[in-house]
Amino acid sequence: MKSTEAGVTLIEVLVAVTLLSLLTVGMMYAMSIGFQAFQKTDRTLMENRRVAGAQRILEQELEGLIPVVAPCGSGVPIAFFQGEPQAMRLVSGFSLQQAWRGRPQILELFVIPGEEGRGVRLVVNEIPYAGPVAAGQLCVGRTPDTQTGIAIPRFAPVLAGPRSFVLADNLAFCRFGYLSPVRDPKEPPAWMPGWKQPNAWPLAVRIDMGPLEPNTARLQPISVIAPVYIRRSPEITYVDQ
Repeated sequence: MKSTEAGVTLIEVLVAVTLLSLLTVGMMYAMSIGFQAFQKTDRTLMENRRVAGAQRILEQELEGLIPVVAPCGSGVPIAFFQGEPQAMRLVSGFSLQQAWRGRPQILELFVIPGEEGRGVRLVVNEIPYAGPVAAGQLCVGRTPDTQTGIAIPRFAPVLAGPRSFVLADNLAFCRFGYLSPVRDPKEPPAWMPGWKQPNAWPLAVRIDMGPLEPNTARLQPISVIAPVYIRRSPEITYVDQ
């Protein structure tokens, strides 16, 4: 009798190696798709958190408004508040770095062009509040309003710098509105594009924003409305001064 030895042929080895290679490629492809889906989901969650966080910060900054009365120009006291369609100044008890635990800050909220000129972005500057006199230095004088004739404050221009913080980016538009009381109590308050009352603060502040590239799969910037619960008169001297 002749003894026979079990073995495999070269063709069988090649077939096995080919099948193993195909199986490995399929597994790697499936893992790659899984990692891409994970990265996309993580990126979407981060962007949603950024949008929600920016809106929450805006609400807290506006709701933390402090009724500071500062000298302007020749020393005439005014309610320190600059309200323009795309620029706003106020003193707030909320700051980005220390939240409600830090010292008051002069906030400069303003709109600048986006990167490469695409859309706009909402930016904020924080200046430590050093008292009414220091805040009043940002007011460069008073000028009569062309419509009402009331002398309204003129503020120094707001400029972006290395410490400016971008609250919202890739916006199609961003504009501010200010809720003004009316003389007739039967009429509702009206939203104004600019604040021209040097002896009062608005009833509320609204920031309207719209995405540059709308995407229903992601959280989109929306309007932020913050009420102002201040009824202080700049013409009355308070103990805190």
